[in-house]
Amino acid sequence: MITLSQRREVGEFRKRYRWMALFVALVFGGIIVRVAQVQLFQRDRWSGIAQQNITKTLELPATRGVIRDVEGRVVASNRPSYDVYATPRLLESEDLDRIASLMGLTEEESSALEARIEGLPPERRTHQIQLYRDIDRDQLAALETHLAELPGLDIVTVPLRDYPYATLGAHLIGYLNEVNEDDLQAVGDLRAYRSGDRIGRNGLEKRYEALLKGSRGFRRMVVDARGRALEGARPDSLDVQMLKKPVPGHDIQLTLDMRLMEAFDRAFRPHPSGAAVVVDIHTGAIRALYSKPVYDPNEMSSGLSTRRYAELTGDPFRPLIDKTIYETYFPGSTFKVFTALAALEDAVVDPAQRVECTGFLKIGRQKFRCNKRHEWVDLYDAVVQSCNVYFWVLAEEVGIERINRFAEAFGFAERTGIGVNSEAKGFLATREWYEEHYGAFRIGYTLNTAIGQGNTRVTVLQLAMAYAAIANGGVLYVPQVVQNVRAPDGSLSETFEPRVKHDIGISAQHLDLIRRSLVDVVQDEDGTAYRARNKDGLPVAGKTGTAQVVSRKGRSEESSSAWYLDRSHGWFAGFAPADDPQVAFAVLVEHGGSGGASAAPIAMSVMQQYFGTQEEAE
Repeated sequence: MITLSQRREVGEFRKRYRWMALFVALVFGGIIVRVAQVQLFQRDRWSGIAQQNITKTLELPATRGVIRDVEGRVVASNRPSYDVYATPRLLESEDLDRIASLMGLTEEESSALEARIEGLPPERRTHQIQLYRDIDRDQLAALETHLAELPGLDIVTVPLRDYPYATLGAHLIGYLNEVNEDDLQAVGDLRAYRSGDRIGRNGLEKRYEALLKGSRGFRRMVVDARGRALEGARPDSLDVQMLKKPVPGHDIQLTLDMRLMEAFDRAFRPHPSGAAVVVDIHTGAIRALYSKPVYDPNEMSSGLSTRRYAELTGDPFRPLIDKTIYETYFPGSTFKVFTALAALEDAVVDPAQRVECTGFLKIGRQKFRCNKRHEWVDLYDAVVQSCNVYFWVLAEEVGIERINRFAEAFGFAERTGIGVNSEAKGFLATREWYEEHYGAFRIGYTLNTAIGQGNTRVTVLQLAMAYAAIANGGVLYVPQVVQNVRAPDGSLSETFEPRVKHDIGISAQHLDLIRRSLVDVVQDEDGTAYRARNKDGLPVAGKTGTAQVVSRKGRSEESSSAWYLDRSHGWFAGFAPADDPQVAFAVLVEHGGSGGASAAPIAMSVMQQYFGTQEEAE
């Protein structure tokens, strides 16, 4: 019996032993498989984690490309900004109190800092986060003095965008602000931007973002368990790149002349709002693109307060709107030259034929009033004296279709192709449009179109480009604002040549007649800009315009300013020098009243300064 019992126990033990051996074999097999997996298949991942535990990476931001004007003046550059970064895992609670004290934070700001750190998920606590951007000099000095006692803290010098001309050209230059989730998702290369980065949000900063931004670099250092740097330490097993230098962005040179922009800014001081464009008639290069009022891109880039944003959006003169290319206006009498060319080209009018102006034209029961009684005028006189009656009589012969056709040839009712920001097309109302919106077409619509009123709307840029075509013999250019792009090493990366939109095909004889009449708008005693002339200075040619606005009377919320906002807009468009045209211009003074009294003096003064025949005013 004892022997039988012992045999049973031995058999049971052997059975258990086999199960135990199988279990041990499976366990060790699993360990071997896992070791093989870690060593062979996941080596890079775990090696990287191990290296992260003994290294700290500091990002080195790229220097954004510089934007300069045609003479090399800097209009957008970079200044040093001192940003505070922290690795939350390496910060103790007393470290946060120390940081708050050194930076002079209020109790509320200190609580916000603590709440932010405590609210981070565990996986984010080992990563650097940005605590503060662009700290002041006192905060920088205090932190740097005690930086060795705060191993979890780093101060990184980064370039911050700076616009030395502030508001001048702000709509064209643009500004930066922080990337958002939509930006990060829209970018194909997820490494290009990270939370906290700045991106071009408007103007050239947005248009050429890919060229201007450059690419970031990094610097790694070996640290101890508390995050303190071990100078000169680099274990042989550390197989990582320790330094990658950032690559600066490309530089951009504009066709813009900031000296000319400054001249317009001085000339516009008496007026709260308006716009001006100057273009090289031989290339289409934009020399000035001035809009008033406007925001400060330095302020926009640093972030607007709710109160400041409300001030900008509530301003009746709309500083957020670029009045040179986005807003449209009735061109007023500046449009008459295109009506005249339409009549001349299709031989509808004999330019020597005279029309009597009694101060009004009566059609049916309606009277269309002129600005004064001009007696007998021909086409030349009608342009010089801006006689509405002559152009109303002419319009009956020319017709709205012919006027629109020639206006379109000069670039109206379509975008110029400047390629920056949103650009308005303007509008030319057709016979069909009037029938659809007003039920029937009346001759009065043609009469209004002929003198730049009714529903004809243009941008300031369109008008300047059209007058450039008159000055250069009939070539319409695509406006150009960028002259060239340079790589970080200074070499030319791209040069932009002039682009012709089309040759209008206008008779040289007819263009000469119009140009001579534009000269006498300024030089003739009966000319509407005669009082604005500088008789001893540069000869300037142009056409005045007074464009009516939609009345605001009865709008109680604007009653305090309605008297001003109901005034007509003042225009002056032309070219200079009159005897050898180099540039064309269009100047608009919003609610300036008569173009001869408001816009023409601005154009005259600026042209005198630009061509060096008048001292710059202080």
